[in-house]
Amino acid sequence: MNNSSFFDEQKEQSLVKARIVEKYFWAWAKVIIGFLKQKEQKQKSKSKKLKLAYIDLFAGPGRYQDGSESTPLRVLETAIREPDFRERLITLFNDADANNTQSLQNNIQSIHNINKLKNKPIVINHEIGEEIVQRFEQVKLVPTLFFVDPWGYKGLSLQLINSVVKNWGCDCIFFFNYNRINMGLGNDAVKNHINALFGEERASELREKLQILKPANKEIAIVEEICEALKDMGGEYVLPFRFRHENGNRTSHHLIFVSKHVRGYEIMKEIMAKESSTTEQGVPSFEYNPATKFQPLLFELSRPLDELTDMLLDEFAGQTMTMIEVYQRHHIGKGYIKKNYKDALLKLEAKGKITAEPSKRRKNTFADTVRVTFPPI
Repeated sequence: MNNSSFFDEQKEQSLVKARIVEKYFWAWAKVIIGFLKQKEQKQKSKSKKLKLAYIDLFAGPGRYQDGSESTPLRVLETAIREPDFRERLITLFNDADANNTQSLQNNIQSIHNINKLKNKPIVINHEIGEEIVQRFEQVKLVPTLFFVDPWGYKGLSLQLINSVVKNWGCDCIFFFNYNRINMGLGNDAVKNHINALFGEERASELREKLQILKPANKEIAIVEEICEALKDMGGEYVLPFRFRHENGNRTSHHLIFVSKHVRGYEIMKEIMAKESSTTEQGVPSFEYNPATKFQPLLFELSRPLDELTDMLLDEFAGQTMTMIEVYQRHHIGKGYIKKNYKDALLKLEAKGKITAEPSKRRKNTFADTVRVTFPPI
Protein backbone atom coordinates (compact mmCIF):
# COMPACT_ATOMS: atom_id res chain seq x y z
CA MET A 1 0.00 0.00 0.00
CA ASN A 2 1.42 3.37 -1.02
CA ASN A 3 1.11 5.81 1.87
CA SER A 4 3.22 8.68 0.55
CA SER A 5 0.19 10.80 -0.39
CA PHE A 6 -1.18 10.64 3.15
CA PHE A 7 1.26 13.30 4.36
CA ASP A 8 0.85 15.60 1.35
CA GLU A 9 -1.49 17.84 3.30
CA GLN A 10 -3.15 17.76 6.68
CA LYS A 11 -6.85 17.08 6.33
CA GLU A 12 -9.11 18.58 8.95
CA GLN A 13 -9.76 15.10 10.39
CA SER A 14 -6.02 14.64 10.99
CA LEU A 15 -5.88 17.99 12.76
CA VAL A 16 -8.76 16.99 15.06
CA LYS A 17 -7.07 13.65 15.77
CA ALA A 18 -3.75 15.31 16.62
CA ARG A 19 -5.52 17.86 18.82
CA ILE A 20 -7.32 15.14 20.81
CA VAL A 21 -4.05 13.28 21.42
CA GLU A 22 -2.16 16.47 22.33
CA LYS A 23 -4.87 17.62 24.77
CA TYR A 24 -5.08 14.22 26.43
CA PHE A 25 -1.30 13.94 26.67
CA TRP A 26 -1.15 17.26 28.55
CA ALA A 27 -3.99 16.36 30.96
CA TRP A 28 -2.75 12.78 31.50
CA ALA A 29 0.82 13.92 32.16
CA LYS A 30 -0.36 16.50 34.71
CA VAL A 31 -2.27 13.83 36.65
CA ILE A 32 0.53 11.26 36.46
CA ILE A 33 3.21 13.73 37.53
CA GLY A 34 1.08 14.63 40.55
CA PHE A 35 1.12 10.95 41.60
CA LEU A 36 4.86 10.66 40.91
CA LYS A 37 5.61 13.65 43.13
CA GLN A 38 3.58 12.13 45.96
CA LYS A 39 5.53 8.90 45.57
CA GLU A 40 8.84 10.78 45.68
CA GLN A 41 7.79 12.55 48.89
CA LYS A 42 6.96 9.23 50.54
CA GLN A 43 10.29 7.81 49.43
CA LYS A 44 12.03 11.07 50.43
CA SER A 45 13.81 11.06 47.07
CA LYS A 46 14.82 14.55 45.92
CA SER A 47 17.59 13.77 43.46
CA LYS A 48 15.96 11.09 41.30
CA LYS A 49 12.80 12.18 39.51
CA LEU A 50 10.38 9.42 38.48
CA LYS A 51 9.69 9.17 34.75
CA LEU A 52 6.70 8.94 32.41
CA ALA A 53 6.73 8.11 28.71
CA TYR A 54 5.05 8.71 25.36
CA ILE A 55 5.37 5.96 22.73
CA ASP A 56 4.27 6.19 19.08
CA LEU A 57 5.01 3.10 16.99
CA PHE A 58 3.67 4.44 13.65
CA ALA A 59 5.00 7.97 13.92
CA GLY A 60 5.38 9.06 10.27
CA PRO A 61 7.70 11.90 9.15
CA GLY A 62 6.49 14.46 11.70
CA ARG A 63 5.22 16.98 9.18
CA TYR A 64 2.84 17.05 6.27
CA GLN A 65 4.09 18.37 2.93
CA ASP A 66 2.29 21.65 3.56
CA GLY A 67 4.38 22.09 6.72
CA SER A 68 1.65 21.22 9.23
CA GLU A 69 2.88 19.35 12.30
CA SER A 70 1.64 15.84 12.98
CA THR A 71 1.22 14.32 16.44
CA PRO A 72 4.89 13.63 17.42
CA LEU A 73 5.99 17.25 17.05
CA ARG A 74 2.88 18.58 18.79
CA VAL A 75 3.48 16.31 21.79
CA LEU A 76 7.15 17.30 22.05
CA GLU A 77 6.31 21.01 21.86
CA THR A 78 3.74 20.56 24.63
CA ALA A 79 6.41 18.87 26.75
CA ILE A 80 8.97 21.63 26.16
CA ARG A 81 6.52 24.25 27.48
CA GLU A 82 6.06 22.45 30.83
CA PRO A 83 9.10 22.31 33.20
CA ASP A 84 7.88 19.10 34.91
CA PHE A 85 7.39 17.42 31.53
CA ARG A 86 10.85 18.46 30.34
CA GLU A 87 12.51 16.86 33.36
CA ARG A 88 10.59 13.58 33.39
CA LEU A 89 9.35 12.66 29.91
CA ILE A 90 10.84 9.83 27.85
CA THR A 91 9.70 9.63 24.21
CA LEU A 92 10.01 6.77 21.73
CA PHE A 93 9.00 7.15 18.08
CA ASN A 94 9.06 4.34 15.53
CA ASP A 95 8.22 3.95 11.87
CA ALA A 96 8.80 1.01 9.50
CA ASP A 97 9.72 3.41 6.69
CA ALA A 98 13.36 4.58 6.95
CA ASN A 99 12.56 7.74 4.98
CA ASN A 100 9.92 8.64 7.55
CA THR A 101 12.25 8.11 10.50
CA GLN A 102 14.96 10.22 8.87
CA SER A 103 12.47 13.04 8.20
CA LEU A 104 11.10 12.75 11.73
CA GLN A 105 14.59 12.94 13.21
CA ASN A 106 15.29 16.10 11.20
CA ASN A 107 11.96 17.66 12.14
CA ILE A 108 12.50 16.93 15.82
CA GLN A 109 15.94 18.59 15.72
CA SER A 110 14.36 21.70 14.18
CA ILE A 111 11.94 22.18 17.12
CA HIS A 112 12.71 25.37 19.03
CA ASN A 113 14.31 24.60 22.43
CA ILE A 114 14.30 20.83 21.80
CA ASN A 115 17.51 20.60 23.86
CA LYS A 116 15.53 21.65 26.95
CA LEU A 117 14.21 18.09 27.14
CA LYS A 118 16.32 16.19 29.66
CA ASN A 119 15.76 12.92 27.77
CA LYS A 120 16.53 13.09 24.07
CA PRO A 121 13.69 11.70 21.89
CA ILE A 122 14.45 8.20 20.62
CA VAL A 123 13.62 7.47 16.97
CA ILE A 124 13.82 3.89 15.68
CA ASN A 125 13.05 2.07 12.44
CA HIS A 126 11.34 -1.31 13.02
CA GLU A 127 8.49 -3.35 11.56
CA ILE A 128 5.91 -3.83 14.31
CA GLY A 129 5.25 -7.47 15.13
CA GLU A 130 5.71 -10.16 17.76
CA GLU A 131 9.19 -9.01 18.78
CA ILE A 132 8.12 -5.60 20.06
CA VAL A 133 5.09 -7.13 21.83
CA GLN A 134 7.31 -9.62 23.65
CA ARG A 135 9.68 -6.83 24.73
CA PHE A 136 6.83 -4.80 26.21
CA GLU A 137 5.36 -7.88 27.90
CA GLN A 138 8.65 -8.67 29.62
CA VAL A 139 9.19 -5.25 31.19
CA LYS A 140 7.34 -3.12 33.69
CA LEU A 141 6.85 0.19 31.91
CA VAL A 142 6.82 3.58 33.58
CA PRO A 143 3.44 5.35 33.20
CA THR A 144 3.07 5.57 29.43
CA LEU A 145 0.69 7.14 26.93
CA PHE A 146 0.74 4.77 23.97
CA PHE A 147 -0.40 6.08 20.57
CA VAL A 148 -0.95 3.60 17.75
CA ASP A 149 -1.83 5.01 14.32
CA PRO A 150 -1.25 2.31 11.66
CA TRP A 151 -2.19 2.69 8.01
CA GLY A 152 -4.56 -0.26 8.16
CA TYR A 153 -4.44 -3.15 10.60
CA LYS A 154 -0.98 -4.69 10.18
CA GLY A 155 0.83 -4.58 13.51
CA LEU A 156 -2.27 -3.58 15.46
CA SER A 157 -3.29 -6.32 17.91
CA LEU A 158 -4.96 -6.82 21.26
CA GLN A 159 -1.70 -8.30 22.50
CA LEU A 160 0.23 -5.16 21.53
CA ILE A 161 -2.23 -2.86 23.30
CA ASN A 162 -2.36 -5.06 26.39
CA SER A 163 1.45 -5.31 26.57
CA VAL A 164 1.44 -1.60 27.49
CA VAL A 165 -1.94 -1.00 29.18
CA LYS A 166 -1.24 -3.82 31.68
CA ASN A 167 1.09 -1.47 33.58
CA TRP A 168 -0.03 1.16 36.11
CA GLY A 169 -0.70 4.62 34.66
CA CYS A 170 -0.57 3.39 31.05
CA ASP A 171 -3.30 4.42 28.58
CA CYS A 172 -3.62 3.75 24.86
CA ILE A 173 -5.11 5.77 22.00
CA PHE A 174 -5.29 4.04 18.64
CA PHE A 175 -6.63 4.85 15.21
CA PHE A 176 -9.03 2.18 13.98
CA ASN A 177 -9.28 2.23 10.17
CA TYR A 178 -12.90 1.15 9.84
CA ASN A 179 -12.99 0.75 6.06
CA ARG A 180 -9.91 -1.45 5.85
CA ILE A 181 -10.92 -3.56 8.83
CA ASN A 182 -14.46 -3.97 7.48
CA MET A 183 -13.01 -5.24 4.18
CA GLY A 184 -10.40 -7.34 5.98
CA LEU A 185 -13.05 -9.27 7.91
CA GLY A 186 -14.13 -10.90 4.66
CA ASN A 187 -10.64 -11.41 3.22
CA ASP A 188 -8.91 -14.73 4.02
CA ALA A 189 -5.56 -13.30 2.89
CA VAL A 190 -5.44 -11.04 5.98
CA LYS A 191 -7.25 -13.40 8.34
CA ASN A 192 -4.32 -13.60 10.79
CA HIS A 193 -4.11 -9.80 11.11
CA ILE A 194 -7.84 -9.52 11.82
CA ASN A 195 -7.70 -12.39 14.32
CA ALA A 196 -4.85 -10.61 16.13
CA LEU A 197 -6.98 -7.50 16.43
CA PHE A 198 -10.24 -9.07 17.68
CA GLY A 199 -9.07 -12.41 19.04
CA GLU A 200 -9.60 -15.54 16.94
CA GLU A 201 -12.88 -16.70 18.47
CA ARG A 202 -14.43 -13.25 18.51
CA ALA A 203 -13.32 -12.57 14.92
CA SER A 204 -14.94 -15.83 13.72
CA GLU A 205 -18.21 -15.00 15.46
CA LEU A 206 -18.12 -11.46 14.04
CA ARG A 207 -17.63 -12.73 10.47
CA GLU A 208 -20.76 -14.88 10.81
CA LYS A 209 -22.75 -12.04 12.37
CA LEU A 210 -21.83 -9.60 9.57
CA GLN A 211 -23.25 -11.91 6.89
CA ILE A 212 -26.80 -11.32 8.09
CA LEU A 213 -26.53 -7.67 9.16
CA LYS A 214 -27.62 -4.71 7.07
CA PRO A 215 -24.79 -2.30 6.11
CA ALA A 216 -26.06 0.34 8.57
CA ASN A 217 -25.67 -2.10 11.46
CA LYS A 218 -22.29 -3.53 10.49
CA GLU A 219 -20.30 -0.59 11.80
CA ILE A 220 -22.05 -0.71 15.18
CA ALA A 221 -21.29 -4.44 15.44
CA ILE A 222 -17.61 -4.07 14.49
CA VAL A 223 -16.89 -1.19 16.87
CA GLU A 224 -18.86 -2.88 19.66
CA GLU A 225 -16.78 -6.06 19.26
CA ILE A 226 -13.42 -4.28 19.36
CA CYS A 227 -14.53 -2.35 22.47
CA GLU A 228 -15.69 -5.57 24.17
CA ALA A 229 -12.42 -7.31 23.21
CA LEU A 230 -10.45 -4.48 24.84
CA LYS A 231 -12.56 -4.70 28.00
CA ASP A 232 -12.08 -8.48 28.16
CA MET A 233 -8.31 -8.05 28.24
CA GLY A 234 -8.58 -5.63 31.18
CA GLY A 235 -8.99 -2.24 29.48
CA GLU A 236 -12.11 -1.50 31.52
CA TYR A 237 -12.76 1.99 30.14
CA VAL A 238 -13.07 2.23 26.36
CA LEU A 239 -14.24 5.27 24.41
CA PRO A 240 -14.58 5.51 20.59
CA PHE A 241 -14.70 8.74 18.56
CA ARG A 242 -15.86 8.54 14.94
CA PHE A 243 -14.48 10.37 11.90
CA ARG A 244 -16.65 10.65 8.80
CA HIS A 245 -15.62 11.36 5.21
CA GLU A 246 -15.96 14.88 3.84
CA ASN A 247 -19.44 14.22 2.44
CA GLY A 248 -20.59 12.95 5.83
CA ASN A 249 -22.14 9.77 4.45
CA ARG A 250 -19.54 7.18 5.43
CA THR A 251 -17.21 6.52 8.34
CA SER A 252 -13.47 6.58 7.67
CA HIS A 253 -11.93 5.92 11.10
CA HIS A 254 -12.54 5.63 14.80
CA LEU A 255 -10.11 6.97 17.39
CA ILE A 256 -10.38 4.55 20.31
CA PHE A 257 -9.21 5.29 23.84
CA VAL A 258 -8.39 2.51 26.34
CA SER A 259 -7.69 2.94 30.06
CA LYS A 260 -7.85 0.93 33.27
CA HIS A 261 -8.75 4.00 35.34
CA VAL A 262 -11.99 5.97 35.38
CA ARG A 263 -10.13 9.30 35.74
CA GLY A 264 -8.53 8.90 32.33
CA TYR A 265 -11.93 7.98 30.87
CA GLU A 266 -13.55 11.11 32.31
CA ILE A 267 -10.77 13.37 31.02
CA MET A 268 -10.88 11.91 27.51
CA LYS A 269 -14.67 12.05 27.39
CA GLU A 270 -14.57 15.81 28.05
CA ILE A 271 -11.87 16.30 25.39
CA MET A 272 -13.75 14.27 22.76
CA ALA A 273 -16.97 16.10 23.64
CA LYS A 274 -15.35 19.46 22.88
CA GLU A 275 -13.94 18.16 19.57
CA SER A 276 -17.33 16.78 18.44
CA SER A 277 -18.67 18.60 15.41
CA THR A 278 -22.24 18.65 16.75
CA THR A 279 -24.28 18.46 19.93
CA GLU A 280 -27.95 17.60 20.35
CA GLN A 281 -29.58 19.30 23.37
CA GLY A 282 -26.03 19.92 24.59
CA VAL A 283 -25.11 16.22 24.36
CA PRO A 284 -21.96 15.68 22.24
CA SER A 285 -22.04 13.44 19.17
CA PHE A 286 -18.54 11.99 19.78
CA GLU A 287 -17.78 12.28 16.09
CA TYR A 288 -16.14 14.66 13.67
CA ASN A 289 -18.35 15.04 10.62
CA PRO A 290 -17.40 17.78 8.13
CA ALA A 291 -20.86 17.62 6.54
CA THR A 292 -22.90 18.44 9.65
CA LYS A 293 -22.84 22.18 9.03
CA PHE A 294 -24.75 21.49 5.80
CA GLN A 295 -27.28 19.18 7.45
CA PRO A 296 -28.46 20.98 10.60
CA LEU A 297 -31.99 19.57 10.56
CA LEU A 298 -30.72 15.99 10.68
CA PHE A 299 -29.20 16.57 14.09
CA GLU A 300 -32.25 18.20 15.63
CA LEU A 301 -34.29 14.99 15.28
CA SER A 302 -32.58 13.34 18.26
CA ARG A 303 -33.51 14.36 21.81
CA PRO A 304 -30.79 12.73 23.94
CA LEU A 305 -31.21 14.98 27.01
CA ASP A 306 -34.88 13.99 27.25
CA GLU A 307 -33.77 10.36 27.12
CA LEU A 308 -31.30 11.00 29.96
CA THR A 309 -33.95 12.50 32.25
CA ASP A 310 -36.16 9.44 31.69
CA MET A 311 -33.24 7.08 32.38
CA LEU A 312 -32.38 8.82 35.65
CA LEU A 313 -35.98 8.73 36.93
CA ASP A 314 -36.17 5.03 36.15
CA GLU A 315 -32.73 3.91 37.33
CA PHE A 316 -32.58 5.88 40.59
CA ALA A 317 -36.26 5.70 41.59
CA GLY A 318 -36.71 6.04 45.35
CA GLN A 319 -33.05 6.92 45.99
CA THR A 320 -31.32 10.00 47.41
CA MET A 321 -27.76 10.91 46.43
CA THR A 322 -25.56 13.85 45.45
CA MET A 323 -25.29 15.10 41.90
CA ILE A 324 -21.72 13.79 41.60
CA GLU A 325 -22.87 10.33 42.71
CA VAL A 326 -25.56 10.35 40.02
CA TYR A 327 -22.92 11.18 37.42
CA GLN A 328 -20.35 8.66 38.63
CA ARG A 329 -22.84 5.81 38.84
CA HIS A 330 -24.41 6.40 35.44
CA HIS A 331 -22.07 7.88 32.82
CA ILE A 332 -19.70 4.94 32.11
CA GLY A 333 -20.45 3.55 28.67
CA LYS A 334 -22.85 6.37 27.82
CA GLY A 335 -22.37 9.44 25.64
CA TYR A 336 -23.07 11.98 28.35
CA ILE A 337 -20.65 14.37 30.02
CA LYS A 338 -20.91 15.90 33.49
CA LYS A 339 -22.64 19.07 32.27
CA ASN A 340 -25.41 16.96 30.68
CA TYR A 341 -26.25 15.46 34.08
CA LYS A 342 -26.48 18.89 35.68
CA ASP A 343 -28.74 20.07 32.83
CA ALA A 344 -30.94 16.98 33.12
CA LEU A 345 -31.33 17.39 36.89
CA LEU A 346 -32.15 21.10 36.51
CA LYS A 347 -34.80 20.15 33.98
CA LEU A 348 -36.31 17.52 36.28
CA GLU A 349 -36.25 19.95 39.23
CA ALA A 350 -38.00 22.68 37.21
CA LYS A 351 -40.78 20.22 36.32
CA GLY A 352 -41.13 19.13 39.95
CA LYS A 353 -40.12 15.55 39.17
CA ILE A 354 -37.28 15.49 41.72
CA THR A 355 -36.43 17.43 44.88
CA ALA A 356 -32.99 18.93 45.46
CA GLU A 357 -31.30 20.27 48.61
CA PRO A 358 -30.39 22.98 49.12
CA SER A 359 -33.31 24.24 47.07
CA LYS A 360 -32.14 27.87 47.31
CA ARG A 361 -29.17 28.17 44.97
CA ARG A 362 -27.91 30.51 42.30
CA LYS A 363 -30.23 30.29 39.30
CA ASN A 364 -29.47 27.51 36.79
CA THR A 365 -26.74 25.94 38.94
CA PHE A 366 -26.48 22.40 40.24
CA ALA A 367 -23.33 21.87 42.32
CA ASP A 368 -21.70 18.46 42.74
CA THR A 369 -22.77 18.38 46.40
CA VAL A 370 -26.49 19.08 45.83
CA ARG A 371 -28.54 16.15 47.15
CA VAL A 372 -31.19 14.77 44.81
CA THR A 373 -34.20 12.68 45.79
CA PHE A 374 -35.87 10.67 43.03
CA PRO A 375 -39.50 9.66 43.57
CA PRO A 376 -40.38 5.96 43.69
CA ILE A 377 -41.88 4.48 40.56
